[in-house]
Amino acid sequence: MGITARGVGLLVTAVLLLGVGFRFAYPELTLLGAAAGAAVGYAVLTAAWRPRLAVARSADPDRVARGEPASMTVTVRNTGRLRAASLVAEDRCGDRAVPVPVLRLRPGRDTTVRYDVPTRRRGVVPVGPLRVTRRDPLGLVSVARPYGGTVPVWVHPRIHPLRAVPTGAGRSLDGRVDAVPHGSITFDSLREYVVGDELRRVHWRTSARVGELMVRENVDTSLPRIVVLLDNRAAAHPDRVDGVAESFESGCEAAASIVTAAFREDLPVVLLFVAPEPETAGPDATGPDAAGGGFTGGGPLDRLAAAQLSTAGDALPAAANRLRQDRLGDTLVFLTGPGGRGDLGHVGALRGAYPSVVVGVFGAPEPTPAGAAGMVVVDAADGAAFAAEWDGVRRW
Repeated sequence: MGITARGVGLLVTAVLLLGVGFRFAYPELTLLGAAAGAAVGYAVLTAAWRPRLAVARSADPDRVARGEPASMTVTVRNTGRLRAASLVAEDRCGDRAVPVPVLRLRPGRDTTVRYDVPTRRRGVVPVGPLRVTRRDPLGLVSVARPYGGTVPVWVHPRIHPLRAVPTGAGRSLDGRVDAVPHGSITFDSLREYVVGDELRRVHWRTSARVGELMVRENVDTSLPRIVVLLDNRAAAHPDRVDGVAESFESGCEAAASIVTAAFREDLPVVLLFVAPEPETAGPDATGPDAAGGGFTGGGPLDRLAAAQLSTAGDALPAAANRLRQDRLGDTLVFLTGPGGRGDLGHVGALRGAYPSVVVGVFGAPEPTPAGAAGMVVVDAADGAAFAAEWDGVRRW
């Protein structure tokens, strides 16, 4: 609750009138002071009344690529029995306020406002809550209250079409296969039968020996597994344009393009960040658009929308050690900025665990020196330029 400048002036006047009236025995001044104080008290009681409003909002759509149109529809309904007079409402959309007309909203009636959500920049745009300000008729006191929750609109990086994903080096049972999809031609192991398994996959000889139905597990020895490592260290992206690291934005676009192309080809892909992600980002999901509720994004595109630069400058050696130990795939794609070129040795050292290593450097003023043997380095001005070079990269 806040008292306006008019209310403060009237309250000060009331105190002065009452003081002078009692001190010098002027009943007229005392009466005027009492009336002014009563007006302020009435204003407080009037503004303190909480209107009963129900707020519903929906985004159309709630996930868009950068630059694509998105809109928000807000419906405010008066669920009380009194007319909602002297109300001023505005909806929060990112860092701007959108006015919502609720003045003299009748009981049982509603008002709807539809407005555009800014999608010029990648990120998560929080929309809401509705902020309703109630004032008394004299304009002495105002009370602002939030109504409804906050709905996020996910602005994904632009996705540039890629002709294909890298073929990498095929995995075999003699090497680095841990777990791959079912249904291919090479035998891997046996497991117990579960309801839903095809009977043609039952290994009858072993089943007869152990007394339980055993099912063959097969692997695809040529299916590549792709690991996309995005460098989100602030030191790797030192250049700023209007406070935005364009090289990091380009890296996000390249990562989104690779992940989407791999998902389209039904190939396993893992998206990782050099520095730890914020706690609001959820685990990876099966598709590029899968996500959880609220502000927790589950899919890679949601994670890229919420990605932010980190000040953890020494995070790359730790990330490289984790990649070397886990061996998540056979094709490693490392995306960084001009400030990360001095750390490419950590990535080149992963050639033993990842036979195919591709490095994308964005925003560098001059070509990047040749890296370790077998490591391909691509210099690109932005995500579109990287996509244009990708067809040649995938054949190396």
